[in-house]
Amino acid sequence: MKLRRLQVEQLRQFRQPFVMDNLQPGLNLIHGPNESGKSTLVRAIRAAFFERYRTSSVDDLRPWGDSAAAPTITLDFEAQQKSWHLVKSFLQRKRCDLQIDSDSYSEDEAEEKLAELLGFQFSAKGVSKPEHWGVPGLLWVEQGTGQNIEQAVEHAGDHLKSALNSLVGEVASTGGDELIEQVKARWGELFTPTGKPRGDYQKLEKERQEHQQEIDLLQGRVQKYQEQVDRLGKLAQDYERTEKERPWEEAERQLEQAKERYRQVEKLEQEQAREKETLDHLQRNQQLLRQNREQLENLNKKLKARKTELDKARRELEQAEARSPSISSAVKEAKAAYETATKQVDQARLQQARARLEQDIRRLEQQNQTLTQNLETAKKHQQALDQAREQARQNQIDAQAVKVLKNTEQQLNEATIRSQTIATRLTWQLEPGAKPALDGEPLEGQGEKQLLEESSLVIPGVGTLGITPGGEDLASTRRKLSTLEQSLAEQMKTLTVDSTQQAEQRLTAYEAAERALQQSRELLKSVAPVGTEQLQAEQKETDAQLQTAKTELQNSPQPGQQAPVTDAASAEAARTKAEARLAEAEAEDRKHQTELLTRHQTRDNAQAEWQQLQDEVHNPEHQKQLQKLSTELADIEQKQGRLEASLQARDQEIKEARPAILRQDIERYQRSISNLRQTQEERQRELRDIQIRLEAWGAEGLEEQLNEKRAELEQCNRRYQELHRRAQALDLLLTLLTDKRQALTRRLQAPLQKHLDHYLSLLFPQATLEVDEQLRPGTFTRGTELGQIAELSFGAREQMGLISRLAYADLLQEAGRPTLVILDDTLVHTDTDRLEDMKRILFDAANRHQILLFTCHPEKWSDLGVVPRDIQAMKEQGSANLV
Repeated sequence: MKLRRLQVEQLRQFRQPFVMDNLQPGLNLIHGPNESGKSTLVRAIRAAFFERYRTSSVDDLRPWGDSAAAPTITLDFEAQQKSWHLVKSFLQRKRCDLQIDSDSYSEDEAEEKLAELLGFQFSAKGVSKPEHWGVPGLLWVEQGTGQNIEQAVEHAGDHLKSALNSLVGEVASTGGDELIEQVKARWGELFTPTGKPRGDYQKLEKERQEHQQEIDLLQGRVQKYQEQVDRLGKLAQDYERTEKERPWEEAERQLEQAKERYRQVEKLEQEQAREKETLDHLQRNQQLLRQNREQLENLNKKLKARKTELDKARRELEQAEARSPSISSAVKEAKAAYETATKQVDQARLQQARARLEQDIRRLEQQNQTLTQNLETAKKHQQALDQAREQARQNQIDAQAVKVLKNTEQQLNEATIRSQTIATRLTWQLEPGAKPALDGEPLEGQGEKQLLEESSLVIPGVGTLGITPGGEDLASTRRKLSTLEQSLAEQMKTLTVDSTQQAEQRLTAYEAAERALQQSRELLKSVAPVGTEQLQAEQKETDAQLQTAKTELQNSPQPGQQAPVTDAASAEAARTKAEARLAEAEAEDRKHQTELLTRHQTRDNAQAEWQQLQDEVHNPEHQKQLQKLSTELADIEQKQGRLEASLQARDQEIKEARPAILRQDIERYQRSISNLRQTQEERQRELRDIQIRLEAWGAEGLEEQLNEKRAELEQCNRRYQELHRRAQALDLLLTLLTDKRQALTRRLQAPLQKHLDHYLSLLFPQATLEVDEQLRPGTFTRGTELGQIAELSFGAREQMGLISRLAYADLLQEAGRPTLVILDDTLVHTDTDRLEDMKRILFDAANRHQILLFTCHPEKWSDLGVVPRDIQAMKEQGSANLV
């Protein structure tokens, strides 16, 4: 299929006819900026084929705001070696006309011819949808949809398979498909889609499992019944034998013997404990006696030590008393130095205070002089200010009003001059005695007067002459002149002046007074920024401070003349140093006094302790106590020897009896007795329970139930095996038929795979792309990479989608079907290197198909080998032709 010419009119932005003709049979590059109409042209081609002419669901084709528009599309193309001419109008003028060579078709018949040609369907109601687009939906790529190919292939699947069948023969529409469907139906009666049993097959398998479970349960119960019978016989035999032997009685006898031996050992342990307690008491008494004896023996040693300590305390006291005079002398000297330094500080401070007062007096005198001078100057400036203010008040006049007055006077003069040029001039020269009157005013001698109004001249003895001035502007000039005279008089009255010159003189005097006033203000502000009153107050305050400072200076005492006075800082430093020396001397004195007290106390304590020990040592009772302690210690040592020998012998006897083993024997015999009795009782209870259980099981007829269940299982197995063999046969048959069908499908896919491999080798060498049974691109292999197209990046999916569409186009053309490839702003996510490869692919495909490539980036396609067509230029050329 080759599109030669496209014309749109009253369609979206193309209100006027727009024609794009001379389209090339191969590659056509059509470009324009955003919103220039590229997508509109693509939509127009789609609407011309996909939309019913009578539909009302294509309002998107209507120009904006034009409800009376009838969008019209005209296409001229070649297909099946014939010339096709299509004209389709929508909305307000619904019409479809198709001419194929010399044959003409219209309305629904024309649309059916188009659908049959390209392989698509019309929507039964509303706007056309992707599922109706068929082959064009696969080859005509809208903006931003190049990566989505699965749905487009699915919608065009029947047409693609039809084309493949025409190439490889009717291998896909033979009776084998019907047989496979029949086998699948039979197989589906027995299996779910996942291969699990269903229906009667599933029910029999479930019943078979239930019967087997019941049989297994009954067999377990029968086996348990037999085990219980055997257990009953053994238990009865063990119970009778144990009742005869009664082994717990022998254990009870051995228990009593062990308890008796342990009681004897406990008695020995009690005696051992009592003697150990006695031995401990003797040892404590022995320790106390030894300590008392050592204490008495140590009195002589303590007496000598106390004598040494007493002599040491006396020497240290004498040494401390010898240092007392020097320490007292140092304290007196430090106090004298501190008092002298304090007097020096007082003299320095007094001198510093007097110097400060003298400096303040000098400063205040200078400040008072300055303020007095400023005050006198300020009074003069204030007097000048008052005079200037009074002058300004007397001559105050509005400058704007004066300006208006001068303007009014100028206008009056101009009006007077103009009136004089147009007024009637009356001149007279009278004889003596003649007395004419003009408007009642007598005229004498000679003179001249200009008349602006109608006047009457009375001449005695002659009569009255009426004089009427002429001229067109005389009346208006007269009225204006009167108005100006009245306005001038009112303005001079308002300003209280007699003339304009007087007003100007007053204005000049007022402005001079204002300048003098401003100058006086600035001069006054320079000496009294906040006013003369504040300046006067400051002068009084300064004078008061000066008098106060002089009084303080007179009342302050004169510094002494006995010694030179240093500055206050040096005096303070000297006093601080003297104060530190005094503090050190006083601290040393306090420390010495404390030491004296401590030495006295130490000597007195040593004297008392020595005297006490002296009295104790020479006391006769002291010797008696030493003798008594020695006797008691000898007696205790004899008793201790006897007790230790007895304890050692008894301890050996207890060890030989092994009391821990005896306690274990007692515990062991007790447990044995309890276990023997408990085992016999449990054996008796188990005998009773088994007898009751066997009687109940015997009444149930377990073996009869088991035989019945085995018969039911055998019957179920026969029915199950019948369905099982049938299921296996159907599964095998379906597998064989499916394998055969897949072989035929691969044969069917071979032509498509050939074209797909052709384009893929240009983009990805050594890569493969397989198609599934629905002819959709599936598994993609590149080196060690294996995956689906959907797993690739957006740009790679867009590229794979385009080469797949071109492969479908090659397949359709090979089968003799018409093809037209339309790409609206595709490959926008492709990098530079990949774009070069895609240009090679498009150029190669253009040798077999017509390709319309719409783009807003013509610079990226400048090396495509075709002349680009600018939509904007075509629109401007069309507008020029219309003009």
